[in-house]
Amino acid sequence: MNLAQQVDGQQAAAHAMFPRDRAPQRHVEAYQQVPDPQPAHRQDADAYWANKIAEVMRDQFGIKPKVNTYSYGTPYPPAYDLIPLPNRYKVPDFTKFSGQDDTSTMEHVNRFIIQCGEAANRDELSVCLFSSSLSGSAFTWFISLPPNSVITWADLEKQFHKYFFSRVHEKKITNLVRLRQHNDESVESFVQRLRDVKNKCYSLVVDDRQLSDLAFQGLLPHIKDKYASQEFESLSHLVQSISDQDIKAFEPRKAWNKKVSFVDEATSSDSDEESVISLAEWVKNKKPKS
Repeated sequence: MNLAQQVDGQQAAAHAMFPRDRAPQRHVEAYQQVPDPQPAHRQDADAYWANKIAEVMRDQFGIKPKVNTYSYGTPYPPAYDLIPLPNRYKVPDFTKFSGQDDTSTMEHVNRFIIQCGEAANRDELSVCLFSSSLSGSAFTWFISLPPNSVITWADLEKQFHKYFFSRVHEKKITNLVRLRQHNDESVESFVQRLRDVKNKCYSLVVDDRQLSDLAFQGLLPHIKDKYASQEFESLSHLVQSISDQDIKAFEPRKAWNKKVSFVDEATSSDSDEESVISLAEWVKNKKPKS
């Protein structure tokens, strides 16, 4: 057998082992027919081929690639979680903010700082603990912030106010000016009511003397008349100065009236009839009733 016959025999044996309609040739043809995606970015190309490989693994071997699961993320640097709390510090049971009730962002932030105590002295600890004071949609908002979008406490407070702050419950200086003491209301109760309104005037800046002047203008008239010449340094000074005195409840002035009797002398003196005695009522600032 010459060399040409040996080569022809080997080619025939190879064709017998791997016919053209067998799987290896089909996979090669399928691979050659896959279009080149030519992605604009390398990241897109990696994602494309990852999906193709996943399809082959699923179709040929029944293997499903592991699906990425979402985990809890923080908007602040991970190093913040490694900062130790103050010695013997116990994490408070923070009042929760959900964004669904009437609690304002200003009220929640101030209460959170008070509850934080010593930990509020460090921005990193305040930022880490703030999520413990959130619930519901507010907590979802916090963990949805982009990574490293919060570095300082000022960053977090600004974003919190921007997202949740609503001016529906905010009061204005006109609300303070219109306040008036009720007839059956003590000075202490009226001043406390004025303080509550002032606490909701988030953008209003007034000092203690100005606030005490506003409160004085809202007092009952007879109290203002008695203390018109006195100046008050603060609301506390006003309350202490007036509450220690014997202040009677204000009573509106009653209409003055007096009943008198008179004899009707219109009849003739020669008449034998008795004189008619009538009753009249004099009313000050009003027309006579009878």
